[in-house]
Amino acid sequence: MTLLPTEPAVLVLEDGSRYPGAAYGARGTTLGEVVFATGMTGYQETLTDPSYAGQIVLQTAPHIGNTGMNDEDPESRRIWVSGYIVRDPSRVVSNWRADESLDAALERDGIVGISGIDTRAVTRRIRDVGSMRGGVFSGDAAAIDPDEQARLVREAPQMAGQNLSAEVSVSSPEVIEATAEKIGNLAVLDLGVKRATLENLAARGFEVHVLPQASTFAEIAAIEPVAVFYSNGPGDPSASDAAVAVLREVLDAGLPYFGICFGNQLFGRALGLGTYKLGFGHRGINQPVLDRTTGRVEITAHNHGFAVEAPLDGPFASPNGYGQVEVSHIGLNDQVVEGLRALDIPAFSVQYHPEAAAGPHDANYLFDRFRDLVIAHLNDKKDSK
Repeated sequence: MTLLPTEPAVLVLEDGSRYPGAAYGARGTTLGEVVFATGMTGYQETLTDPSYAGQIVLQTAPHIGNTGMNDEDPESRRIWVSGYIVRDPSRVVSNWRADESLDAALERDGIVGISGIDTRAVTRRIRDVGSMRGGVFSGDAAAIDPDEQARLVREAPQMAGQNLSAEVSVSSPEVIEATAEKIGNLAVLDLGVKRATLENLAARGFEVHVLPQASTFAEIAAIEPVAVFYSNGPGDPSASDAAVAVLREVLDAGLPYFGICFGNQLFGRALGLGTYKLGFGHRGINQPVLDRTTGRVEITAHNHGFAVEAPLDGPFASPNGYGQVEVSHIGLNDQVVEGLRALDIPAFSVQYHPEAAAGPHDANYLFDRFRDLVIAHLNDKKDSK
């Protein structure tokens, strides 16, 4: 049995709340927006989800780390969270697939964490007040004057207004071959895409071209795509005007479109809708969503702090002239818009994660829905010639 170190650490929130604990992962100082994730499994997928860039993630499940970390399950090339908060880190790794401990992986990627605090109390604080900036100070940084720690936290950037896609996107195009009968080339704008998403798209017959977040419409069109996909990603959708402008060119060109998470918010903006910041967001793998097309309730994986503003009571006209649109999915906990479907153009989006590598898989059918939409569009083009 390996005993974890007991060096001091402290979590400081911008409202002045302080939670002393023990250092976990790398030592030092980290700042970011403190958010909580409710998943009881899948912490490796959470940590390597680029959508968490800029955020200090608190796990509400009390015991974290018992399955360690492996080389098969990461969703991207590294851990992206700004910091990590757990109550009871496992002292041993007890899964046959593990290649290293969670503590070692956090230290390797320079992620400052804290353990041994009352995560339920912090969660309740965030639910009452809303997501706040915070800082984790460990090792020598734990001894910094408390007033100085609070000042550093309050001077950290707010999540609202930040464009973080450039930090997590690929720097040059990458191609993943289709693993089923090929339909055609798919342009994926990488705003923070997860590996499981790309694998699901390739499994539906798309040759997946992963493009940098700053790609122009001309660069997208150059691969002769049969459709365009916008991925999940971190930051404020109102700070991504360039990606919205490119998406409008995609819609104007009549290309089929599917967006998830951040891609849903940018689709809403392209249609002419507004977005807003949620009080404490949706993060976890147990969120109930109603698919209004089928009447089915799905348990889904979420990671979003912003949402689209749209009428819930039936189809409405796109303010930007893309015909009729409807809210296709709604969150049953708070009636938040969880999906949009255009009725006059081949485009739709959802606010959650149908790939959900750690589960649940209720929403995986959306990749099939996208494939069917693209095939129908291609057939319509053939018939019109």
